[in-house]
Amino acid sequence: MNSAFRFTSFLKLVEGPQTLGKGPKFWSGFALVLLAACAYPMFADSYDVGNNVYFFNWLFMAMGLSLIWGYGGSLSFGQTAFFGIAGYSYGVLTINLGDAYGLTLISLLLAVGISALAAAILGYFLFFGRISGVFLGIVTLSVTLVLERFMAQTAAPFWAIGKARLNGFNGMGAMPSLTIPWPGGSIVLYPDVTLYYVTLGLLALCYLGLRILVNSRFGNVIVAIRENPLRAEMLGYDVRKYQLGTFVIGSALAGLSGVLYTSWGNYITPASMGMTAASLPIVWVAVGGRTDLTTTLVGSLGVLIVFQSLTIYGSQYALVVMGVLLVVTVLVAPRGVVIALISLFSRGKPKSEGEL
Repeated sequence: MNSAFRFTSFLKLVEGPQTLGKGPKFWSGFALVLLAACAYPMFADSYDVGNNVYFFNWLFMAMGLSLIWGYGGSLSFGQTAFFGIAGYSYGVLTINLGDAYGLTLISLLLAVGISALAAAILGYFLFFGRISGVFLGIVTLSVTLVLERFMAQTAAPFWAIGKARLNGFNGMGAMPSLTIPWPGGSIVLYPDVTLYYVTLGLLALCYLGLRILVNSRFGNVIVAIRENPLRAEMLGYDVRKYQLGTFVIGSALAGLSGVLYTSWGNYITPASMGMTAASLPIVWVAVGGRTDLTTTLVGSLGVLIVFQSLTIYGSQYALVVMGVLLVVTVLVAPRGVVIALISLFSRGKPKSEGEL
């Protein structure tokens, strides 16, 4: 009975009112997609497998922005700032500590923690200072650009932390990849099959964990704050604390993206925090549908694949197409293209945005 009760409680959380998808059909489809993703490396070459790891790395940031913007209602352009903070922190820590004894995993946790701490400090002044709406977007974008400009001018030799040189606009390189300690010798997670499965597993866990979070009491409150912050405050909820918590969790996910990206390519540059980098996650999340985690994942992955193809075969048009895509989405399908398609092909009455 206890096991059945716990399973029922778990099911209610992952199938709650704040997320699309429930029932045997949805979870059967989820399992099939996961199995297909697990089988993919058996039929693909190493380059394609490593390229998919690159796509997976960015999806953590997309889910974090969905939590902050889609569920919490706070538009943030600062996700790449926390991406960069975590990436550079990982580089500094691993270059100084090395990769023996699984120290890279400790560096990963510390780097994500540093990005979360930076988000907590910034978020405190934002939300407790009652900054919201377009002004919150302006401040977070300003922080991102200031950080990018600062890191770009650290090329002089004295800009170093221990053995790690920051290298200015050239970026930091030569940091070790993630390693897992093992009795027969450490397993180095190069951008290959092993890293693919580790990243895929982390992605699935974060997705399920966020579904539970947004369908919990915490998630219901942040959605209520998004819909009507004044009413939520009158009901006794401390709106600022919930907004700050959402901002820190979403920014920690952006930090995880930064660490995984840095360990994947063994480098990071200030360009990863520039204007272009800061605006692209907005496009990914808006196109998929920011108010649902599943549509965010599907839309972000699709846009990432299209953007990379355009960058390779028509780089001069890539950013133009992304801009046009965002404008069309806002005008034609403001809730997101994927959500609009679901509503179009759904037999029942589409859910309102507040129910997603």
